[in-house]
Amino acid sequence: MWWGLLCALLAACAYGIASVMQAVAAQATEGDGDRVDPRLLMRVLKQWKFLAGLGLDVLGFVAQLAALQTLPLFVVQSALAASLAVTAVAAIKLGVRLGRREWTAIVVVCLGLALLGASAESEGTATVGTAFHLGLGGTVVLLGLAGMLLGRAKESVRTPALGLIAGLCFGMVAVAGRIIPSVAPLDLLTDPAVYTVAVAGGLAMLFYASALQRGGVTTATAMMVIGETVLPSLIGVIVLGDRTRAGLAPVAIAGFVLAVAAALALARFGEPAPEKVSAR
Repeated sequence: MWWGLLCALLAACAYGIASVMQAVAAQATEGDGDRVDPRLLMRVLKQWKFLAGLGLDVLGFVAQLAALQTLPLFVVQSALAASLAVTAVAAIKLGVRLGRREWTAIVVVCLGLALLGASAESEGTATVGTAFHLGLGGTVVLLGLAGMLLGRAKESVRTPALGLIAGLCFGMVAVAGRIIPSVAPLDLLTDPAVYTVAVAGGLAMLFYASALQRGGVTTATAMMVIGETVLPSLIGVIVLGDRTRAGLAPVAIAGFVLAVAAALALARFGEPAPEKVSAR
């Protein structure tokens, strides 16, 4: 159990540092401001900061998969939302000063995760069939289409919408990773969930990079946090059998709310200010 929590925290650290590097790359990359431009990923892949961040994302994803083998989705996704606390602390090295509100939010994130870790039972044992796997893939396709359409919406709608779609795609990555039964190479090649992970992950990066590029970082990141935590956690409880320790459901709920709310308070660290970044 605690090994899984350590893996979740490792994933949060990797994702938190990666988000700084990728956001800097996205900010410095030109794209079509009137729509989601799939070529944006090709452009940012030419920047070493984005590639380094991608490497950290891979490390984070491996740690996330390990955590999902022992912890419920609501614990793992809350821990990943806490990556914003890691980003906030990392931003100090970029010359960003944290105020009382930010430090309080960081402490609250840690408190929320501690409550979740103490109250969580091991991951659920409910099994899912091929229909669930295929339905998950279909959901990702619909999210991709929705993201492309919302990318053409007016500016006041576009940034939060893309942030939410990106978060939902990240959530589908977590759900798909959770239901992968085996990491044997032959099993991975035949499991639809593996391809769902790949497609959902690519779409999530595209939509989040597009949201960051258009501005409104706090809004985009806050919506992403909501998308990647709430829906996957509900799926884990309702469909996959995730549970808390006997009598500790209120503690888990309190921990989840505290961790997510504190992460939302740190949403502005989804991207550091460019002028601060240049001072590294």
